[in-house]
Amino acid sequence: MGDRSTQFDKALMGLRTLVMTGAFEANTRLPEVALSERLGISRTPLRQAMDRLVAEGLLERIATGGARVASFTVDDINDAIELRGVIEGTAARMAAERGADPLMMGEAERTLAEIDTALAAPDGIDLDAYVRLNAGFHSFLARMAGSLIVQREIERVVQLPLASPSSFLKEQELIPNFRASLTRAQWQHKAILAAIRAREGARAEALTREHARLARENLEHFAKAGPGVATRVPGLSLVTPD
Repeated sequence: MGDRSTQFDKALMGLRTLVMTGAFEANTRLPEVALSERLGISRTPLRQAMDRLVAEGLLERIATGGARVASFTVDDINDAIELRGVIEGTAARMAAERGADPLMMGEAERTLAEIDTALAAPDGIDLDAYVRLNAGFHSFLARMAGSLIVQREIERVVQLPLASPSSFLKEQELIPNFRASLTRAQWQHKAILAAIRAREGARAEALTREHARLARENLEHFAKAGPGVATRVPGLSLVTPD
């Protein structure tokens, strides 16, 4: 059982990485035999991984058998980002109304303090730390509501191309005034946490939805950045012209 699980995890991680980094063009049928050899796995865990990515929306089934890489318009990505904001906003409101776990709140506050440190690094922004800590904060946000259903739906939506809170962070240097963008995001992090602490559900929800829309601004910049950028931003190669 353990070995089968390990093979599935290897297949899922490897296949998702290939799809998201543009190893196959959108609408391209996946070659199962070649993929099995490339990833060093049998076809059974590969097909299971393909099933998972079909469920996530990254692949589409073909009527004659097999699967192909899905394609997305900019509007599709904006919709996915908006949906993430709605679900994360719901989580923030529920956390405020129900009262978030004090230990988790403390961990989230320490995470934001570490983000402050990353932003103030003497040699410039410590972007690797920021990416890791930002993902950690959003993980706390998903769990603060105390709802496995809400947490599961957040985990599902962030698997869509460019819908994750970390989607654009690695290439922030391509965004005008990226330091100001990260500082603004951190201010929003703190405001969201303060609203949850104050039990202000409506404010926590509104702030979280607004925070997600930063990704839409980033998407606009990347969409105009020209050729070569798609290979640097996981998922961008799946975006096709409207």
